[in-house]
Amino acid sequence: MNQLVNAKPPVKMREAHGEFQNYLKGKKRASATILAYGKDIDQLVTFLEDLNKHNVHDVSSSDIQAFLAKMQGDGYTPKSLSRKLNSTRTFYRYLKINEMVTDDPSLVVEHPKYELNPPRILTPLEYRALRDAASSDARIFAIIEVLLQTGIRIGELANLRMEDLKVNVLYIRAQEGHAERDVPMNKRASDAMERYLKTRPQTVNDHIFVTKTGKPFLVRNIRDAIERYFRKAGIENAKINDLRHTFVAHHLKNGVSIVFLSKVLGHKRLSSTERYLQYIKDNKSGNTTNLLEL
Repeated sequence: MNQLVNAKPPVKMREAHGEFQNYLKGKKRASATILAYGKDIDQLVTFLEDLNKHNVHDVSSSDIQAFLAKMQGDGYTPKSLSRKLNSTRTFYRYLKINEMVTDDPSLVVEHPKYELNPPRILTPLEYRALRDAASSDARIFAIIEVLLQTGIRIGELANLRMEDLKVNVLYIRAQEGHAERDVPMNKRASDAMERYLKTRPQTVNDHIFVTKTGKPFLVRNIRDAIERYFRKAGIENAKINDLRHTFVAHHLKNGVSIVFLSKVLGHKRLSSTERYLQYIKDNKSGNTTNLLEL
C-alpha cells in the first residue's frame, strides 16, 4: 500500500521534452545546439507516440533502434543518425539525473559507423588569394586574418568585445561549454585589427566586429561574407572553419607543441588536436610554444 502511495506518476515524453529544452537553455547551451537537440527529440517523441508509447518508462532499446531505422529510411545519413543517438542519450541522461527513469535504453544501441571527412586545409596559394580578394574590405580582411592567425572559433570571434583586445593578445570568453583563455595575436592579425578599428563605425555597442549600422556582426552573416570571398577568390569547397583547420595544420607541421596548441585552440581533449597529425606530412618534432605567421 505504501508503495502505491509513494509511487511517482508516469512522466509524459512530450512534457519531458519541454522540460529538457528548458534545462538546456538554463545551462546556456548554444542556440544551435538547443535547436538541434529539440528537433532530434521531437522526432523521437513523435515516432514513439505513433507506437502509442507516451511515457518515458515505456521506451525500450528496440524502440530507439526502430526510430533510427525509420530515420535511415527517410534518407538521413549515418552521421546524422549518430547525432540523433547522441541527442537521445543526452535526453535520457537528463531523465536519469532527475529520477524520471531508472534505466537508459539508449546505452545499448550502437552508433552507426561512418568515416569522418578529412579537414579541408588551405594551401598558401589559396589563403593568399583569399586575402587578396578581401583586401579592400577592412572588416572582412581583419576577420580572415584573426581566424587564420589565431585559430579561434567563429562564435568566439563574433563574441569579441573591445575590452577583450589587449596588446598582442585576445581574451576569449567562456562560451558554449568552452573555458576562457588568452590567445596570442601575431603581427599580421594585430595589423589587420588596427586597420579595421580605424574604420569601425562609431557605436555604443562594444562588440569588436559590428555592421555598418553599429549592430553586432552575427555568426551567420560572418559565415556568408567569408564564403562569398572564397567564391570571389576562386577557392572551391571551402568553408570558414577551414581557416581554423589551416591554422592547426600549419603550426603542427612547423613544430609547435601540440599541448600548447591544444590550449590555444580551446580543445577539451588533446586527442582533438592529435587527430590532425594524420593529415600532416613531414611535421617537425613539436617543442616550440611560439605561434607563427601564415
